[in-house]
Amino acid sequence: MTRDDPPAPISLLTDFGTRDLYVGVMHGVIANLAPRVRIVDLCHEIAPQSVADAAFLLDSAAPYFPWGTVHVAVVDPGVGTSRRILCARSSRATYLAPDNGLLSRVLERDPPAHVVSVENRDYFLPQVSSTFHGRDVFAPVAAHLSLGVDPRLLGPEVKAIETLALPTPQRTDDLHGILGEVIYIDRFGNLVTNVPLAELGGIRRVCLGPTVIPGPLCHSYAERSEGSLLAVAGSSGLLEISVNAGSAERVLGARRGDKVEISTQPGPVEPVEPAGSS
Repeated sequence: MTRDDPPAPISLLTDFGTRDLYVGVMHGVIANLAPRVRIVDLCHEIAPQSVADAAFLLDSAAPYFPWGTVHVAVVDPGVGTSRRILCARSSRATYLAPDNGLLSRVLERDPPAHVVSVENRDYFLPQVSSTFHGRDVFAPVAAHLSLGVDPRLLGPEVKAIETLALPTPQRTDDLHGILGEVIYIDRFGNLVTNVPLAELGGIRRVCLGPTVIPGPLCHSYAERSEGSLLAVAGSSGLLEISVNAGSAERVLGARRGDKVEISTQPGPVEPVEPAGSS
């Protein structure tokens, strides 16, 4: 990167919310160091300390950002402890996050060329709080990365990182059924499962606990009457359980980790383009 090149964009993903000053202060630190950088607030309403939700959202969003983006994810229950901060660079992007499993999903899809432990205090703010590394470490390091600093200057290379136990769907014995689970619930109450649409044939029914949702797979909410449950092709390429004009979370009393059983029929399902695809 030359002095005239625009800085790489930065995305911010946190559980800080927008009621307090935390996100705004991170913006301020970045603007001081890289005033031309474009910052995208990906999400700040992750449930507090929900590393699994952050991992899902980061992996879902990263492919839609420009090449070279610096993705900063701060959901950090271990802030102030001996946990590491990681910087991982792939051919597509740079990822900056605590070493608590948050990068598990995205690095599985976008393998890094190298991962380092962020330790070089030359790239931090002069004073580092033990409770606000988002301001004092993540924000300034992200700014320097956006300006072209090589991640390998930040600290020693890391060979192994913390990972999350990612649930994978399983085929039932008759091969016409899939056992999955709810891995994320959005603000509309849609239940996102871990079952890829590409693995589905036609759907006979979907069962969550005692509730049976008849097929076929829907491609819009309006394919069922208002207030009705449906199995829908979600924008992340995963099967979702929804209610037209309502909340499946509330109707079913569902939670992340609930088991879902899908009965399928042979034959491919019509492909669904993820949102934002051209």
